[in-house]
Amino acid sequence: MLAASAVTPVSLVPESTQQAIGYPTLFLLVLAGALVPVIPTGALVSSAAVVAVHQTAPFALAMVFVTASLAAFLGDAALYWLGRRGLKSKNGSRWLEALRSRAPEDRLEQAQEKLAAHGVAVLVLSRLVPAGRIPVMLACLLAEWPMRRFSRGNLPACLAWAVTYQLIGILGGSLFAEPWEGVVAAIALTVLISAVPAVVRRVRSSARSARS
Repeated sequence: MLAASAVTPVSLVPESTQQAIGYPTLFLLVLAGALVPVIPTGALVSSAAVVAVHQTAPFALAMVFVTASLAAFLGDAALYWLGRRGLKSKNGSRWLEALRSRAPEDRLEQAQEKLAAHGVAVLVLSRLVPAGRIPVMLACLLAEWPMRRFSRGNLPACLAWAVTYQLIGILGGSLFAEPWEGVVAAIALTVLISAVPAVVRRVRSSARSARS
């Protein structure tokens, strides 16, 4: 599936081999991406969905959804647990410091305000906004949300995230006859989506600088 298609055309690899290699690889990469937010997990899910569209297995897309959402949920849960340990420790932890380094003060303040006003709904939406997950997770940590409360909000967040990026992959796979073409299109679209918030912030910053 995903791993196999990255090395050679999908049509040359038996579906059974793609699935045996691809699903565990997708799970591990999404899990790692939840813990270390530098892996483009959205692009991975979209690429896997493209490949699944071109497979004859009846449950290929369902397997991509289950694999991606479960890995994202477990990765988020592990990162939140590590963050809670850091808060309780006198010396903190490198995981907590990593979360703080990826949550600028202004975005953290916004996340805290929205979390106080809207609760779990903000957590659900945070995974759909590029670079929105970490500030909201840190806001939940600082608000001392217990793991159970965080998990109740994070489960629908991970499901919505997996559906969104899988739909991007399904679109790419449906528009192109060759799987690799759909993968390229899906990756390009996910990269574009990820870049939009940064561009918007720069435009707003430039506008504020011009007014001052």
